[in-house]
Amino acid sequence: MKPFRWLAAFVLLCLLPGLSFAASIDGSQLSVLWGVPFGGLLLSIALLPLLAPAFWHHHFGKVSAAWSLAFLLPFALMYGPGMAGFSFMHALLEEYIPFILLLTALFTVAGGIHIRGNLHGSPELNTAILGIGAVLASFMGTTGASMLLIRPLVRANDNRLHKAHVVVFFIFIVSNAGGSLTPLGDPPLFLGFLKGVDFFWTASHIFPETLFLAGALLAIFYAIDSWFYHRREEVVPLDPTPDTRRVGFDGAANFWLLGAVAGLVLLSGIWKSAVVFDIAGTHVGLPGLVRDAGLVAITLLSLNITAARVHADNQFSWGPMLEVAKLFAGIFLTIIPVIAMLKAGTSGPFGAVVSSVTRPDGSPDPAMYFWATGVLSSFLDNAPTYLVFFNTAGGDAQAMMSTFASTLAAISAGAVFMGANTYIGNAPNLMVKAIAEDRGVKMPSFFGYMLWSGGVLIPLFIIMTFIWFK
Repeated sequence: MKPFRWLAAFVLLCLLPGLSFAASIDGSQLSVLWGVPFGGLLLSIALLPLLAPAFWHHHFGKVSAAWSLAFLLPFALMYGPGMAGFSFMHALLEEYIPFILLLTALFTVAGGIHIRGNLHGSPELNTAILGIGAVLASFMGTTGASMLLIRPLVRANDNRLHKAHVVVFFIFIVSNAGGSLTPLGDPPLFLGFLKGVDFFWTASHIFPETLFLAGALLAIFYAIDSWFYHRREEVVPLDPTPDTRRVGFDGAANFWLLGAVAGLVLLSGIWKSAVVFDIAGTHVGLPGLVRDAGLVAITLLSLNITAARVHADNQFSWGPMLEVAKLFAGIFLTIIPVIAMLKAGTSGPFGAVVSSVTRPDGSPDPAMYFWATGVLSSFLDNAPTYLVFFNTAGGDAQAMMSTFASTLAAISAGAVFMGANTYIGNAPNLMVKAIAEDRGVKMPSFFGYMLWSGGVLIPLFIIMTFIWFK
């Protein structure tokens, strides 16, 4: 039996006693030891590809399921199967399924668009693609922009010996920094929009920070890429991608489907409905169901209208999507107690973290909000992390947009920008890594990637702190 079938069977057993007595987890009553499965999964993602690459390649799904059970089994014994089953179903229905359906739709639709022609990966072209991606990310989401552009970028550089840095900076810029200007760009900002933050508030309040970060990263990338490009024997004599007459798009109808995906996500946030379905103790609203059904329909429609030749030219495969789905299934489950402990605020095990964002006079400290939100977003899901600190700062959208505007700007910037610090800080990071590796790019390890982010991003974040968040 597959590992996730064991997990599903366990949860069904948990659901048998019923969920009528289930309630949300009180994080103030939890020990930090409940964070061990989440930490273990992160360490597995970081270390096993280095220490046991063959094992990891064939069994990463089993590892993810094992850490999930390492949380759910003891939790069921301690707090009852009803609470364990409720927590599982809540994470599955309210968070994981919408998340994975959106990623699948974007992965499929973007995979049905082939940028025809042999782009040659010079520093100028690579920088231009990263700049275009940064602009697109705020309007079609960091995931949409990443899935659209990563394949042509890798193909453009397939005749170069050193190209991992190109993908690393792609993650920095397109998969993260570029999504900071609208609620369509990144999930944390979308949650802020649902809480009442104006659609264009972030664009008007953190545009200078975004321009600085994206501009600095593009300049640094151009310098590094130029150094590699002009080294002797950097470009191989035979380009694997043949030249064509002109650059164009195959499968262009999928652009309309990308717009439909963005429209569905936006609609689900704006549309208010009193129709709510109770599924195993979790309330699922009609707008969310319509969005998810629409995403499934778009995925199937894209597969139906996209010619097989386009998928072949894109080297489209489901491997990267399956890897992300299995790993994030474990992340969404093992992160349950960690988020609950954070939500407990100063009365929870992480009370010191929550208290650190307040000055002695009781006013919020934007610099600490920027770093606390950012550091936690680097390793936890940046969307709930955003909500934790949004509520810690008061939770009133009108007050946050006016009296505490600098604090809201710091929370927004920290959640979006610092998702680039690790592979798991934002969903498209891991997807881009998987696609690049599927194309033969030797990507840095988990800690190797953090050396890049520590050396490039952290100094820029320090500069930003002294300029905008002091």
